[in-house]
Amino acid sequence: MDLRIFTEPQQGATYDTLLTVAKATEDLGFDAFFRSDHYLRMGNVDGLPGPTDAWITLAGLARETKRIRLGTLMTAGTFRLPGVLAIQVAQVDQMSGGRVELGLGAGWFEEEHKAYGIPFPKEKFARLEEQLAIVTGLWATEVGKTFDFHGAYYDLTDSPALPKPAQKKVPVLIGGHGATRTPRLAARYADEFNIPFASIEDSARQFGRVREAAVAAGRAADELTYSNALVVCVGRDDQEVARRAAAIGRQVDELKANGLAGSPAEVVDKIGRYAEIGSQRIYLQLLDLDDLDHLELISSQVQAQLS
Repeated sequence: MDLRIFTEPQQGATYDTLLTVAKATEDLGFDAFFRSDHYLRMGNVDGLPGPTDAWITLAGLARETKRIRLGTLMTAGTFRLPGVLAIQVAQVDQMSGGRVELGLGAGWFEEEHKAYGIPFPKEKFARLEEQLAIVTGLWATEVGKTFDFHGAYYDLTDSPALPKPAQKKVPVLIGGHGATRTPRLAARYADEFNIPFASIEDSARQFGRVREAAVAAGRAADELTYSNALVVCVGRDDQEVARRAAAIGRQVDELKANGLAGSPAEVVDKIGRYAEIGSQRIYLQLLDLDDLDHLELISSQVQAQLS
């Protein structure tokens, strides 16, 4: 079971804070550092000092880290034109020496679009399908040849399809709870399917849908990696768990029901239950980015048992 650290910088984090967490992620043996792609805070937080751009952040981290994978859960398809996104991701992949992964979603948070003047189209899912075709098509085009795409929303003619990523293929992540279109899109384009903040039972059902869709699309179901994203709150004792829950404005019982919370033994046991239904990778949503002792505890007493 791979454990990856997943952050939500729109809730309030500087680049320096993210760099500190990313370096700790690498030093403590975690597999990857991922971040959300949002421009507006959510819930009862001030979000200070303000948002950071996902791909600018990852470009900086690409030069400051050496081993960990870097990526997004999920880049909003509404934020960037697909041709521009393909260039950005390829460049950051080069800057990292081939350690980038692209999680791409349709975009959903209307308020952040209004706040920063970003168009929020109604037909987001259909646009996402074209975006995936364009980004992956640009990267797959042989050097010296051109790429064309003529869709309902995007039109590319004689694109040189440059630059290329450092990796032969940048892993693409698709995720969500949708019962029909999401599995079909994952079966066509994804290297990894991620379901965020879902129970074991709901995860099992959605993994099953994606596996069926992959087979229907002519792929082996096991070609995809199946993963979960879950909030994490671990403590050496009940008091430490309660302190960490309070620090992120959550209740312990709710975190235990909907995330990975409690003692290291409790968290290892619950991760094991996700593994039993086919989850191969967990993105640990770390909400208190100043609590590096939390990361050390997860590394030494959770990750160590899983490996």
